[in-house]
Amino acid sequence: MPTGASDRNETGETGAEKSDAREVGVIGTRVVWVVGAGSGMGRAVAISAAAKGHRVAVSGRRADALAETARLIEQNGGTSLVLPLDVSDPDAVAAARAAIESTWSPVSDLVYAAGLNTPRRYWRDQSITEFTEIVQTNLIAAARLVDAVLPGMRERRDGVVVVVSSHAGWRFSPDAGVAYSASKTALGSLCESLNAQEGVNGIRTTHVCPGDVDTDFLSMRPNVPDAQARTVMLTPDDIARSVQFVLDSPPHVRIDELVITPTGKAATR
Repeated sequence: MPTGASDRNETGETGAEKSDAREVGVIGTRVVWVVGAGSGMGRAVAISAAAKGHRVAVSGRRADALAETARLIEQNGGTSLVLPLDVSDPDAVAAARAAIESTWSPVSDLVYAAGLNTPRRYWRDQSITEFTEIVQTNLIAAARLVDAVLPGMRERRDGVVVVVSSHAGWRFSPDAGVAYSASKTALGSLCESLNAQEGVNGIRTTHVCPGDVDTDFLSMRPNVPDAQARTVMLTPDDIARSVQFVLDSPPHVRIDELVITPTGKAATR
């Protein structure tokens, strides 16, 4: 559709041209690395991204679960690369990134959806060993993955980082767990620091804070929700749609934080 001079910005670009530039990067050329892609929200994000034409590398601890994610991607005509990964191992993270680069190209977009919790969530019953494992997975590994992909993003002056956190990372939840709450809250600061320091390099980071989502992760609760309770929860596909919106937004748009809750859930901060 013809665009008049009044629709151009100060650089001479029209809104359509800015959007088209993003689309050229997205369809068939962008490389999305989804970590935590073996189930739940991570799997749904991987399938959604592949359906949009992204090449999707899927990582997580369980090779069999990743193979199922890849099967679902490929049966819909998508392209995937399976890379089992222990996110606590720096050498394994570096090797996985190198495999993506040698197979396709440097990572365009990173979605970190890995997470860990325990039923022992209180000072009275937690162990520092478990505390350390949770913080390692939820926070330190997230920083490790971001650090691994930043050089390529800086070089291209373009990139999207999506950190799938938790409602407990946005608003204190007394029953979410000492280690879980602390690590998820810290992810908010991690994302803000990325936007403050790397936005000048065209890198946009989004902190996604879902409320209750019906996934296998619920088995880690001290009191596991029953089938009736799950009917009113969010689904992994709900989160995938939100993440896809972030991934497909044009380069001049940064979505700092998304808080997503089931209807009826109190969300005042």
